[in-house]
Amino acid sequence: MCVSVSIPRSAVRESAFVFIFEKLFREDSLDDIFEDALSSMDEDKEIVLNDDVKELVRGVNDKADELDAVIARFSDKRSIDRIPRINLAILRLALYETIYNEKVPKNVAISEAVLIAKKYAQKSDVAFINGVLGAYSRDGQAAAEQ
Repeated sequence: MCVSVSIPRSAVRESAFVFIFEKLFREDSLDDIFEDALSSMDEDKEIVLNDDVKELVRGVNDKADELDAVIARFSDKRSIDRIPRINLAILRLALYETIYNEKVPKNVAISEAVLIAKKYAQKSDVAFINGVLGAYSRDGQAAAEQ
């Protein structure tokens, strides 16, 4: 639903995650994906599509290669091409907010990513996501980027 009222950041983040995940399966432009979502939404949907969501999704999409490089650096057990897409979407979103959105504290981005993982990913993936993000947050470079 596209509305002009204030939406909680967690709802914006979760909706952005859904679009980021969808983009991993589609070659369509983000505008086409957003348009498809608008045409199929009804009032009962939990997905939000407003300017904040679009901005977050576009940011993650634009920085995907940089975010993947960070993920690869801190993922000891899996290479990028072996990470399930759902985990990749969650990690990209959390890292994007941590690195590029100075309004979002690192611990909030990580906590929210873990909550999204608990809702959408496999149980074992929650630990993997938390481990990658935890390793990133403990790194000296991460502190300099914040």
